[in-house]
Amino acid sequence: MNLGPLEIGAILLIVILLFGVGRLSKIGREMGSGIREFKAGLREGEEEEKKAPQDDTNDKKPSG
Repeated sequence: MNLGPLEIGAILLIVILLFGVGRLSKIGREMGSGIREFKAGLREGEEEEKKAPQDDTNDKKPSG
């Protein structure tokens, strides 16, 4: 089920009529900001994971 250029244009026209150009730009800006924050959070989590000291107590077997 492929969408052609005419169908995509009709969908865009309907969206613009429903929300207006100003509202669409605001929605796009908010989505971009949210994506950037999400990516930054992923990077911070990876950095914290690398900086965390390794806990070797789980690797040792009890003697006995």
